[in-house]
Amino acid sequence: MMETKQPPSPRSPVGEALTWASRIMSVGMAMFLPAVLGGWLDDRMGTEVLGAVGLVFGFLLGLTWLVRMTVGQQR
Repeated sequence: MMETKQPPSPRSPVGEALTWASRIMSVGMAMFLPAVLGGWLDDRMGTEVLGAVGLVFGFLLGLTWLVRMTVGQQR
């Protein structure tokens, strides 16, 4: 497979690092917050399933977002 060279980025290395750090934090929050919200709703409504549903939903959401983000960077 032939590798394509990408043009150099106009941003500084620190700017690139901060961009990736913010993206990773966003994906982490997308994975974490639905589980917290589901747990909170479980406490308020007296159920026991919404925390697990939020956990699965958050994992799938974060994983999808991460894959889309990395595929977009390879183009």
